[in-house]
Amino acid sequence: MTVLTAIPATSHSVALTSGKLPKWAPWALLGGSFLISAIVFGVASVGGDLADFNIAGTVIVGIVLYMILITVISSIAESRRNAIDRLMTALVATAFLIALLPLVSLLWTVVANGLERFDAEFFSSSMRNVVGEGGGIVHAIWGTLLVTLTAAVISIPVGLMTSIYLVEYGRGRIAKAITFLVDVMTGIPSIVAGLFIYAMFSLILGPGISMGFMGALALAVLMTPVVVRGSEELLRIVPNELREAAYALGVPKWLTILKVVLPTSIAGITTSVMLAIARVIGETAPLLLTAGFTMSMNTNIFSGQMMTLPVFSYNQYMNQGTAPDAALDRAWASALTLILIVMVLNLIARIVAKVFAPKTAGR
Repeated sequence: MTVLTAIPATSHSVALTSGKLPKWAPWALLGGSFLISAIVFGVASVGGDLADFNIAGTVIVGIVLYMILITVISSIAESRRNAIDRLMTALVATAFLIALLPLVSLLWTVVANGLERFDAEFFSSSMRNVVGEGGGIVHAIWGTLLVTLTAAVISIPVGLMTSIYLVEYGRGRIAKAITFLVDVMTGIPSIVAGLFIYAMFSLILGPGISMGFMGALALAVLMTPVVVRGSEELLRIVPNELREAAYALGVPKWLTILKVVLPTSIAGITTSVMLAIARVIGETAPLLLTAGFTMSMNTNIFSGQMMTLPVFSYNQYMNQGTAPDAALDRAWASALTLILIVMVLNLIARIVAKVFAPKTAGR
């Protein structure tokens, strides 16, 4: 009889997790690389002012040094494959940080300059009879909200129904023509939309007319193709099995779209709508032509000129008057207010998408 005995593992057996750098090693190498780079540039700037220290050079040299060290050490301690993986990870992370720098710089500049006028007067008064310091943007906030809300009310139903037609019903030349026109409209300059609305109203009501509703129509022209393209792609990724299951139960097509397709893609559609709103809420050129600008409060979108936040910022920067510093502070503060409004709208959209999204078993 043959007896099989288990061979005990010896100290020479190799585990699958051997040859791996500890988790703290990349961070230690990164910190050491920046430290060495800072020492080198610090020695180079000895005898000069603190402002002579090259921060950008320190960061660049530190990143390059880290890539060299992590690649060499990983190839020795791990393997060539892991070394290439860590090098590519460092390159991707560096590219991400480089792409993030302009955004961070922009936000820092707007916040640092905009907080100078974040006070009660700024959000409770308009610029009526204000020549130098003081004044506020309450009229511009109301104008932005009313114009953007009207544009959204016009463009969202049109864009959503167009995308439903293209995905669920559209076939042949008509669908191709609509898709082509939507693609063309996506790339038109914003000033062209403003000129189109201004020319149309000039032919109907006469030249020189300006009102908030004209600005809303110009923004709706810009919003509609963005809503169409975003909603169309999201409706296409809804699984056909869901539609077929509804059809098998005898549910008509329009009710399937309303009760199955739209709730399934509501989160993505809400995001595409918010992208469209963010696309147009900061437009200046079409609103200058259509809505105009005023220093007084006007909440009637169908009568008189209406001020908006981007036009207010532009006007304060271009026409600084007798108090240039105060005008620039108002311009920066209005820009920061516009960013905060967009952020609040995005938060509301995410809450709406989460509430109305279809509930799954894990939720």
